[in-house]
Amino acid sequence: MQLSKIPFSSTKAFSDFFLDYIHQDSRLTDLYNRFPLPENFRDQIREKQEAFPQQNRTILTEVLTRQYEGIANNEPVSHNIDLLREANTFTVVTGHQLNVCTGPLYFVYKIITVINACRRLKQAYPDYNFVPVYWMASEDHDYDEINHFRVKGKKYTWVTNQQGAVGRFSTDGLADLAASVPGDASIFTSAYKKARTLADAVRLYVHELFGAEGLVVIDADAPELKALLAPVMREDIIKGSVKNLVEKTNALIESRGYKPQVYCRDVNFFYMDGTVRNRIEKDSSKYRVVDTAIEFDGAQMEQLIASSPEKLSPNVILRPLYQEIILPNLAYTGGPAEVVYWLQLKAVFDAFDVPFPILLPRNFALVIERHIREKMEKAKLTAQDLFAEKEDLFKQWISKHSDHDLSIEKESTTIAELFRSLQERAERIDKTLGPHVAAMGKKTQSRLEGIGKKMLRAEKRIQKEKLGQIEAVKDALFPNGGLQERTDNLLNFYPHDDRFISELIRHLDPFDFQFHVLTY
Repeated sequence: MQLSKIPFSSTKAFSDFFLDYIHQDSRLTDLYNRFPLPENFRDQIREKQEAFPQQNRTILTEVLTRQYEGIANNEPVSHNIDLLREANTFTVVTGHQLNVCTGPLYFVYKIITVINACRRLKQAYPDYNFVPVYWMASEDHDYDEINHFRVKGKKYTWVTNQQGAVGRFSTDGLADLAASVPGDASIFTSAYKKARTLADAVRLYVHELFGAEGLVVIDADAPELKALLAPVMREDIIKGSVKNLVEKTNALIESRGYKPQVYCRDVNFFYMDGTVRNRIEKDSSKYRVVDTAIEFDGAQMEQLIASSPEKLSPNVILRPLYQEIILPNLAYTGGPAEVVYWLQLKAVFDAFDVPFPILLPRNFALVIERHIREKMEKAKLTAQDLFAEKEDLFKQWISKHSDHDLSIEKESTTIAELFRSLQERAERIDKTLGPHVAAMGKKTQSRLEGIGKKMLRAEKRIQKEKLGQIEAVKDALFPNGGLQERTDNLLNFYPHDDRFISELIRHLDPFDFQFHVLTY
């Protein structure tokens, strides 16, 4: 693979909020502690080391050891789990849903970002250890978001009637779905056959893909870990103290011209039991579980928190805090939307005396296969050209490669100057003639633009075959008009190139905030 890079701002694929964070805009600096540069991790290490209890390390490693029981070839992972007992070991974590067969490619890029970040940090701080972690969103209940993936333009969908936390779902039907994909998907069929639950299956195949890099997969749906969140449960559910913190930050963000990504509720926990994962709403003195007959009074809720914290699941507002309570974590790696919503949460972390992690954007990448590259070379297209909207791409290509001059800019300037002069002369005779001349000027410009459009359409007809080739390239690399990494699956590449992941690890730089283009 050959590597090139495109500035984020040149792709037109990112929000101003995210770009301003990348550019360290002064309007955002009070929403985080440290920008994601290797040199800024020294203070983050010190702060986390002072704040993270040894007891939490002990509980964490016991849970992880249990979750990895029976998994073969896990020496690098076992070594990292053992290291997590030590006070000089820290994590860099990314989280993601349990998408079938990994879902879109950017899941892989998130994992590689944390792996490479840990490598770089070990070089910069050799006296410390750094463990890459994948946090499974096993408690998520958005089945529709995880039940499909796309290979070679075809969508594959897992159909199941199961409800509740997806990590607890049975894997019934998944092995057959993976086996129906053309090519070698054995890494997935094997995991789905061996595992009883979706969370166990995801751990197996992620371990198969990245275990050699020491990546630790954590399922936080564990009673011992939830018990560490009990003080937060009481503050949010019983006292309702979280909402005001987030709303103040949201108001601040809006006052600076940005739009918040998430909004806070009065209660930021779900009730989770069996097939139920539903919101909790506080109604006077009662706590009701939405769309069920389940309810608790204040004393019963206190008892639930004390005796069965695993039945309470944090929402998007408090899941980040849960993560930072149970992991000796330095940085969180996420996409643009995740980075933005984490910026809304610093006040919550401060209120609970939990260090706010460094927000490290994940890598973004476009993979160009050889046959696509050859078409691009033939059409004299660059990767950056392809980030334009399709019609703009056609116009840009035609303006560069047409044998005819299709620009009407010179004529437009001439007409503008002509009517400006004519308007001045007319107004010297009669002021009321000015608007009439100006209107005639606009009408003439409009007719000129119409001529320009007709010339462009005629040239498109002449270049129909070439534009069709360009469109095919655009559609291949930007499926349905979106980024490849948000649509295409690992199985588009991995079965045909056993070095695909190792090449990604070699080329993707976690601290270079540009769009990486990888070309065969």
